[in-house]
Amino acid sequence: MSDSVRLDKWLWAARFFKTRALAKKAIEGGKVQYDGTRAKTSKNVELGALIKVPQGWDVYEVEVTALSDQRKGAPEARKLYAETQESVEHRTREAEARRLNNEVMQHPIKRPDKKQRRDIQRFQREQGG
Repeated sequence: MSDSVRLDKWLWAARFFKTRALAKKAIEGGKVQYDGTRAKTSKNVELGALIKVPQGWDVYEVEVTALSDQRKGAPEARKLYAETQESVEHRTREAEARRLNNEVMQHPIKRPDKKQRRDIQRFQREQGG
């Protein structure tokens, strides 16, 4: 553990990105927010800072609890941050919405077959007269 760590190194060590180059690209692209604002890759991470990091469809909002510039296993990496409760709730709501949307998309609307068409025509005749 060191006393000052660059933002790109910390994100890499916390296993949010596979390489430092990907972390740098995300930071420079404005995807990563440090305490609510855009940051540079060379920004020194401080304990207690809030960082928003995109991960696929989700956006994690984490609070820095420890500093490290070395990439270790996932259990050790999770000790570097604590995800905020709002972030967990937002991710679960978004995941549920995506799941429900996928269920709807699984059954596309298709044209009625011959039997269904006859039933529709019979229903229309009965309603019309």
